[in-house]
Amino acid sequence: MSEPLNIDLLVFPRWVVPVRPRGAVLEKHAVAVQGGQIVDVLPLSEVTSKYVAEHTVSLPDHAILPGLINLHTHAAMTLMRGLADDLPLMRWLQEHIWPAETTHVSADFVRDGSLLACAEMLRGGVTCFSDMYFYPAATAEAVILSGMRACLGLVVLEFPTNYAADVDDYLNKGLAFRDTLRGHDRITTCLAPHAPYTVSNRSFEKVLTYAEQLNLNIHTHLHETRDEITQSEAEHGLRPIQRLANLGLLGPNFIAAHGVHLHQGEMELLAERGCHIAHCPASNLKLASGIASIAQLLAQGVNVGLGTDGAASNNSLDMFAEMRLAALLAKGASGDAEALPAWTALEMATINGAKALGLDSEIGSLEIGKRADMIAVNLNSVETTPCYDPVSHLIYAANRGQVSHVWVDGVAVLEDRQLTQIDQRDILEKTKLWQSKLQH
Repeated sequence: MSEPLNIDLLVFPRWVVPVRPRGAVLEKHAVAVQGGQIVDVLPLSEVTSKYVAEHTVSLPDHAILPGLINLHTHAAMTLMRGLADDLPLMRWLQEHIWPAETTHVSADFVRDGSLLACAEMLRGGVTCFSDMYFYPAATAEAVILSGMRACLGLVVLEFPTNYAADVDDYLNKGLAFRDTLRGHDRITTCLAPHAPYTVSNRSFEKVLTYAEQLNLNIHTHLHETRDEITQSEAEHGLRPIQRLANLGLLGPNFIAAHGVHLHQGEMELLAERGCHIAHCPASNLKLASGIASIAQLLAQGVNVGLGTDGAASNNSLDMFAEMRLAALLAKGASGDAEALPAWTALEMATINGAKALGLDSEIGSLEIGKRADMIAVNLNSVETTPCYDPVSHLIYAANRGQVSHVWVDGVAVLEDRQLTQIDQRDILEKTKLWQSKLQH
């Protein structure tokens, strides 16, 4: 009989919710981790004969599941949380957000705001996020310090900002930053042209050229509001999605944030081209952008992930809230109580987001060989008792405050609700200083 293998970590929860295979909820199982990788998900009866762990974590009231993936956010804008509320998108941007960015956004602003966002997301069970903002190198500093995983967008705009002067400057700075990250285990990059209403055809063509040459995803806002579509029809004679299709941008590496206003033919086009949607239900409601037809998109076979958008328009980075809201909105909008069931909402926040980022071979489910990005949710509370179905509770009853432990690459970045990599007191003090500047 062979000796037990020495490994780094064994976690003993009440339930393992691996996400793949779909519908599996494992009781009396453990998750084994070595070198940042899941090496086994096995019955408790087999553990002692197979493994000896340096660290063991017993969580008898918890569900273990993959870390959540926030597919669309602007992390640094967490410093603008509540700065301007109860306004439609373009007034919100033009009268409040863009002026504030012109005055205050810098590398320091982005680093501190992103670190605040990382702290919030980790405490809410998010282990990976897809970002779109200026000074990506500063965001990377926050990601590295926090221990998170991220895909950082290389922003492209027509107009100058504190970060860059013109399209070529945005691209050159973004690609130079990308070169500094080669081989980084937890950070990838994509091209992030802001939106069809802020990027010209010529600039989109440049983005596409780089995306094809470097095998990068393209992440943009698309069909977020009716005004955006009306403006495009007046200026280009086309709806934005058709304009991007004509330019050749739609494909398996294309992530459209929002996708609120899509007709049937456009959904079919997205499915045919293998595109992805980052659904942001809370932000869409708060900015009165509308309710996306997610049940129809899923029925067409479009891969849909979940995002929070930025905390300036949400006003939180709470993926538990997004999962619940996505499920409820789909039912209410479609008149079908079976639309977007709990399992689908969980997939949208995990494996679907991983697929959109091209990381589904590494994260998004608890499978042997994947990275050990895992979260533990305590379901033994007044709010989540009794528990007949842990997945139902994760979507409809639990909240982010019940996330007790988070691991990224097998490293504990949250233990018993306490951040292990981020100095929470320090970032709160820095946030107060930024608040004082933004208020004056």
